[in-house]
Amino acid sequence: MPTWTSLSLRLVAHAAVRPRVAWDLLTLVWAFRRRQWYRRPPFLPLPPAEYLAWRLYTAYGDERAVPPVEDVLRFARWRRHITRP
Repeated sequence: MPTWTSLSLRLVAHAAVRPRVAWDLLTLVWAFRRRQWYRRPPFLPLPPAEYLAWRLYTAYGDERAVPPVEDVLRFARWRRHITRP
């Protein structure tokens, strides 16, 4: 079963080889950050746990699911195309 750590490592590997993927993933993470993340610990721009659980439940039917790396890359690429001016 995939873990969040293995997903993160695979995404970093993709980003290291393809700068466009790195930019897509960074802008995706920034867009999902919690509002005023800098006001409470751990002071990291992470998404709210409730929001992430809801997104995973609506996409995979399980709020504890770990998405396949291909889904994350596809979503990041789609987001770049949809938000481009």
